[in-house]
Amino acid sequence: MIELKHLRTLQALQNTGSLAAAAAQLHQTQSALSHQFSDLEQRLGFRLFMRKSQPLRFTPQGEILLQLAEQVLPQIQHALKACHEPHQTTLRIAIECHSCIQWLTPALNNFRQSWPQVVMDFKSGVTFYPQPALQQGKLDIVLTSDILPRSSGLFYTPMFDFEVRLILAPDHPLAQKDYISPEDLASEVLMIYPVQRQRLDIWRHFLQPAGVSPALKSVDNTLLLIQMVSAQMGIAALPHWVVESCEHQGLVVTKTLGDGLWSRLYAAVRDGEQRQPMVEAFIRSARQHACDHLPLVRDASRPGTPLSAITPL
Repeated sequence: MIELKHLRTLQALQNTGSLAAAAAQLHQTQSALSHQFSDLEQRLGFRLFMRKSQPLRFTPQGEILLQLAEQVLPQIQHALKACHEPHQTTLRIAIECHSCIQWLTPALNNFRQSWPQVVMDFKSGVTFYPQPALQQGKLDIVLTSDILPRSSGLFYTPMFDFEVRLILAPDHPLAQKDYISPEDLASEVLMIYPVQRQRLDIWRHFLQPAGVSPALKSVDNTLLLIQMVSAQMGIAALPHWVVESCEHQGLVVTKTLGDGLWSRLYAAVRDGEQRQPMVEAFIRSARQHACDHLPLVRDASRPGTPLSAITPL
């Protein structure tokens, strides 16, 4: 019968000394507040304060409820504050993109400066597919470019968009071309991570639509893959940040695929947990670090980014 709004109103009356001032403090009209009290007093069967007294004077029953407000409201405020503080001491993160490690590690260091009480634990691997572990509660955040259907129970927050570029040896014939078409790769050896080809952006969005199917060679180590490309043992398609330093050294060159092949990285969490303060802080920190330090990266949380927001089916 007594609601929190009634207790807050009693406290406002005590603090301001008048119904008009209490209404202003609570951003209500005086008539609405008066009606609220009249309705409550009718249901309770007694008055709470003397309306025509100057200054406003509470009845004995009103004094009892005012004491209740002074006890209960601070406890509620304390409890709500505690709800926004981290109770979780470990944040378990997994990445599907093997090459994310090189920018994620410094991003983790930035996060630790603001959340020193949280222990960071992350897993990775070329063949690792962590989203089922996230669904089972074994992980807290997964960085991924793959979105499962809406029925998966996962929520995907856009992190950033990045360009996937063709990686070539400097003396490769395609290194002289200004435009790379799918047909240019038909007779090449495309070196990929040992995952299903349908999970590769270059396959799904560049080669397959054109009906082009080059030879594939699996390599499970990024550094080895780049060295093999440099030795003209094949070509590859990787995010530009992965090979930026090698390109500056002249070991490889990068080319835009078609009009530009862009992909989007998401932070996946269990649906309902995306508003956890620690989760929000990590996603915000990691996104900011990536957008500040990685080449050819665009903040996917802002309007007007290259890729439209993708939601599960």
